[in-house]
Amino acid sequence: MDTFLSFLAGGLLQYSWWQVVLVTLALTHVTILGVTIFLHRSQTHRGLDLHPAVMHFFRFWLWMTTGMVTKEWVAIHRKHHAKCEREGDPHSPMIYGIGKVFFRGAELYRQEAANAETLKRYGNGTPDDWLERNLYTRHSMLGILIMLGLDLALFGVLGLTVWAVQMAWIPFWAAGVVNGLGHFVGYRNYASPDTSTNVFPWGIIIGGEELHNNHHAYGTSAKFSAKWWEFDIGWGYIKVLSFFRLATVRRVAPKLKLEPAAQSISLQTLEGVILHRYEILARYTDVIKQAAAEELAKLKPMRKKGSPDCRWRQLSRIRRTLGSTDADALEPAQRAELDNVLAQNQSLSTLVQMRAELTRLWESSSATSEQLLGDLQAWCQRAQQSGIEGLEQFSYRLRRYAA
Repeated sequence: MDTFLSFLAGGLLQYSWWQVVLVTLALTHVTILGVTIFLHRSQTHRGLDLHPAVMHFFRFWLWMTTGMVTKEWVAIHRKHHAKCEREGDPHSPMIYGIGKVFFRGAELYRQEAANAETLKRYGNGTPDDWLERNLYTRHSMLGILIMLGLDLALFGVLGLTVWAVQMAWIPFWAAGVVNGLGHFVGYRNYASPDTSTNVFPWGIIIGGEELHNNHHAYGTSAKFSAKWWEFDIGWGYIKVLSFFRLATVRRVAPKLKLEPAAQSISLQTLEGVILHRYEILARYTDVIKQAAAEELAKLKPMRKKGSPDCRWRQLSRIRRTLGSTDADALEPAQRAELDNVLAQNQSLSTLVQMRAELTRLWESSSATSEQLLGDLQAWCQRAQQSGIEGLEQFSYRLRRYAA
């Protein structure tokens, strides 16, 4: 009887509570690695190839700990990138609201997984062997029930808590934090055409998925960290797998290369500008924000208490909007206020107008390389003659970009 009660309380391992906590964290960490390395970087974006043994381990582990079907996850995430923050995005906080995505992200995932058209269009190239068809897909719930039995056998009644944490880990961190907060709060290295953010610079808890803005800027890169002070633990594991020839990296984000300042702008400069366009736009946004801050500082002494409205208040409200690269996404009232501010400030108007002209360099689908090169040369000449110090310095830096 004592033996049975002991087994019931601590299972086969008879671990203390803190040992159970450590094991639980280790188990959920493996699950995170399965999602970020196998599902995300390898299967969805083809940033790396995995050895068949490693690939099948992750498939098996995710079947046991999440019940997720590879084709469903891949298709939903590919659709997210294709429709990012527009009609059809399966889990955008810009569409559904941050509360729904953060707290009910798993529900949005299940709804989209039931969409046969999504799976057909975006789920190509995922595993389709006998195990996938007859076990992992057909009996997706069986794996998590087996894991429940194993947790109870190994940890006793505490195993139920371990299992519950395992089941909630991906819905919370991936569906809630990455898909929700990763498009709502944080910092941006790149002005990608969405609201993606880096939630935290050290990607450890979610395997590097914390660096979400970096990923959206270069979606096919197997490495998510970009700055020297950022850390992507998933990339660390990929390097270890590569060392043992268990993984082959296919793509990484291009490394920024700045040549010595040149007198003339060449085709190589144009290629570098187009290649690093999101980094360039992020720097340009900083130039606009700095110009707005300087204008606010000039207007502050002129501000009168009790004034129903003034240029200072308007500019203060619209300052964040000035950094937006998508004016079409603004509400009509915001657009009107922005136009009013720009009409009263020639420098800010010039900066916003020239940003729009700069983006046409990589948005044009019909212009030849020679035409685009001429446009870039003319743009830089105008910038250097603008009389706006920040824009002049930006133009000189732009000359140094190279592919």
